[in-house]
Amino acid sequence: MPIDRDKALTAEPSVREIHWTTRDVLLYHLSLGATAPHLTYEKHLGVLPAFALVAGGGISSGEAAPPSFHLPGIDIDLRSVLHAGQGLRVHRPLPASGTATLASRVADVWDKGKAALIVLESTASDTDGAPLWTSTMRIWARGEGGFGGEPGPEEDWTAPDRPADTVLTSATTPQQALWYRLNGDLNPLHADPEFARAAGFDRPILHGLASYGLLCEALVTGLLDGDVGRLTGLAVRFAGPVVPGETLETSVWHDGATEDGERLLKLHTGCPERDGAPVLTHATATVTA
Repeated sequence: MPIDRDKALTAEPSVREIHWTTRDVLLYHLSLGATAPHLTYEKHLGVLPAFALVAGGGISSGEAAPPSFHLPGIDIDLRSVLHAGQGLRVHRPLPASGTATLASRVADVWDKGKAALIVLESTASDTDGAPLWTSTMRIWARGEGGFGGEPGPEEDWTAPDRPADTVLTSATTPQQALWYRLNGDLNPLHADPEFARAAGFDRPILHGLASYGLLCEALVTGLLDGDVGRLTGLAVRFAGPVVPGETLETSVWHDGATEDGERLLKLHTGCPERDGAPVLTHATATVTA
């Protein structure tokens, strides 16, 4: 049976130790096109929260491993997998270099009929056991539904019925994906024109997590006065590809506050070169005042 939901949800977490250096952080920021000194110079270096999603996979970790998808209770074809969404919650500002213990588990598996939606949760803690971040990855597995599970809850997300309070613009460069893949994701879809054409694209496309990182940098730089510690959470759905050289345009609505007193933002990112074609949707962010 390709998917055994009970086995997947009751399996012990996979635990590993990860390390990163200041150079990994600098490279990550540069791969997003950051230019601010506090993001590109090691003196007083701040770390974008989204770095958590590549920590332990950069240049200092050695040769990157080939893509794999081995989860207890889930036996599916890697070619059927799409990265559908990403969430992140940082519990405190990330250090510019460090070691963490990363525990990963299957948090949920939903039966969407023609596909399965797999939710992976990873938690990182420092050497003293203090939490650093929690990330949630949504994986859409085409053709893997119909295993008899629940479809899962519908997400209630609507843009406020008014013009955006702020619009943030993020330019990309033709070599953006080539820079970003040095953070650890060497999928040829982002570098090899022949591979990209075989996958149905005219040319290599940008990593979804690169779009996510660009949004993170735009929020910190354009909305939060460069203070990386003020962005505490960011969740998105990946709705469409970006070709390196295109622009990301993000509409931002202030939408009240959370129970913890943080400001809640709703976000929608599109590509103006393609008539606003959606790139990141159903997006929310939490920020401190």
